[in-house]
Amino acid sequence: MPGQDRWPAEPAGLHDHRRGGHAGRNTGWRRHAGAGRMIKNLQSAADVAPAYDLVVVGAGPAGLSAAIEASTHGLAVLLADENEAPGGQIYRAVERASDADLARMGPDYAVGRMLIERFRRADLSYARRATVWSVGPADEETGDGAHALEVGISLGGIARPVAAHRVILATGALERPFPFPGWTMPGVMAAGAAQILMKSSGLVPSRRTILAGTGPLLYLLASQLLRAGVSVTAVVDTTPVGNWRSALPYLLGFAASPYALKGLKLLLDVHRRTRVIRGVTALEAVGSGQFSALRVHRGNKSLHIEGDLLLLHQGIAPNLNLTLAAGCDYIWDERLAAFRPAVDGRGASSVPGVSIAGDAAGIVGAVASAHQGELAGLSAALDLNRLGQAAYEQRRDQYAQKLARALRGRTFIEHRFRPGKRFRVPEDDGTIVCRCEEITAGKLREVAALGVPGPNQMKAFTRCGMGPCQGRLCGPTAVELLSQCRGVAPGDVGYYRLRPPIKPLTLGELAALPHTEAAIIAVAGFVERAPDGAQDAIEGSQQ
Repeated sequence: MPGQDRWPAEPAGLHDHRRGGHAGRNTGWRRHAGAGRMIKNLQSAADVAPAYDLVVVGAGPAGLSAAIEASTHGLAVLLADENEAPGGQIYRAVERASDADLARMGPDYAVGRMLIERFRRADLSYARRATVWSVGPADEETGDGAHALEVGISLGGIARPVAAHRVILATGALERPFPFPGWTMPGVMAAGAAQILMKSSGLVPSRRTILAGTGPLLYLLASQLLRAGVSVTAVVDTTPVGNWRSALPYLLGFAASPYALKGLKLLLDVHRRTRVIRGVTALEAVGSGQFSALRVHRGNKSLHIEGDLLLLHQGIAPNLNLTLAAGCDYIWDERLAAFRPAVDGRGASSVPGVSIAGDAAGIVGAVASAHQGELAGLSAALDLNRLGQAAYEQRRDQYAQKLARALRGRTFIEHRFRPGKRFRVPEDDGTIVCRCEEITAGKLREVAALGVPGPNQMKAFTRCGMGPCQGRLCGPTAVELLSQCRGVAPGDVGYYRLRPPIKPLTLGELAALPHTEAAIIAVAGFVERAPDGAQDAIEGSQQ
C-alpha cells in the first residue's frame, strides 16, 4: 500500500496534524512544568505500599477529583490507572497539548489541564500504567486483618495485592458496540480510537473519512477532525427520527443548560463544513478486503458513499467489568439502553466499602463526573472519621448543588440520542456479534431458540464473551438479542458473570502472589511446614 494513503491499515497513512508532517517526526509536545511537585509517582510494584486508606481506580475526571478530595482530608490515597498520563479519555494528553491543539479540541478539553494541575499538587500516590485486575474482600489468610478490601494491582510486570479501607471505581465508559454488515472490515474502526490517536499522538486520517452513528460525541469528533484538516466526506446520523417525541418534554430543561448553546454551535459547525445525512434506517460497509464505501438506506432509498475510512460511534455505556467482578449489583437503565451499577446518592455500591463514580456509574459527562468523584472522596473521608458530620454535610451540599447544575439537560440528551434498536441488535443473521470468537447473530438466535435463559448459558454453547475482550464488545448486543428472542426485558436476562482477573496476567505474575494454604493444597496436594510449625515458602506447584 502506498505511503500516506490509508489509515489505519498502514502506519504510513497517519498524518501528524500538529506539525503538518507525518507520524514518527518530532511533534513538538511539551511537558507540564509543574508536574510531579508533591505527588508520589510509583514506578514499580516495590514502590506500592502494602495498604492505603483509599484506592481509586481510574484517572479520568471522577477518579482525579475523588483522589484530590480524599487527600485533602488526610487519607492515604493510591490512584491507579492503566494509561500513560492522567486525564482519562476526555482529557487524554491534555498536559502536553500545544495551544493549537487546545484550540482544535475545544474549550471543554482545556479544562482538564486545570484539574490535572490540582492533582499533581495533591499529597497522594499515583501509579500510572498500572493494571487493576481485581477488587474484593480481603483474604482472611493473606490479608492484614485491619483492612476490609483487597485490590489486585499489576505494575511493571509484577502483581501484588494491596489492602484498602475503601475503594472508588472510576473506570469510565466504553463505546457501545455497533454491529451491522461489514463492521469488522479493515478500514472500519471506533470513533473513540480515532480520537485517542488524535489526542495522544497528533495523528489524523489522511484520506476520505466517513463518520456514522449517533450521539453528541459523533458530532464533536467530526468537528475536531474538520478543524484538523481531515477530509470528512459525510456524517451519517442513525438517530431514530422518533426520538424527538420522547425528548420534547425535556426540551426546556435542556435549553436552560450549558449543553444547549454548545450543542447548537457544534451542529452548525459540522453542517457548515460537511454533508450530514439523517433518517437512516440501515447501514452496510462494502469493499473487497478493505472498506471502500458505505451503503446507506433511508427507507426505500439507498445511497452509496465512497470513502477510505469509516468511524463508528453509537454512544457510550458504563464500563462494567471491574464493578461486576467485584460483586456489585447492577440494573438495566432503559433510558441509557444499558446496564449500570446500582449505587446510592453517595455513589456507594452494594459491596461494603466500594463506591462508583462518574460514567462508570451512569453516563453523566465530564463535569458531573468530577462532582460525583468529589462526593465519593468526601464520603470516604467521613466513613474513615477524617471529617465531622457537620463539615461533611456543608461540603456535600455544595458539591450536590454543582452536580445538579451539571446534570441539567442530561435527560433530554439521553432521550434525543438513544440508539435505535435495529442498530443495537443486528437484523442480518450473518452479522458478527462476537468479534473475538467470530460468532454471528444467526448463531446466537439458534442457541436462543434452545431456551437458554441468559448470556452465561449462551456463552457455554457458543463461546460468545469468552475472548480477550471478556464481553466488552459483544456483551450489550448479546444480552439485547437474547432478550428480544425470549420476549423479556434485558434486566430479566442479566449480564455475563465476570470473575477476576478482568485483565490479562502472566503466569509469573500469578505465581508471585501470596497463596493461601487452601490454594497451595489444591495445586501441590500438601503444604510443607518447618519444624516449628511455620509454613515454608513454596514457589510454583511442587508435585
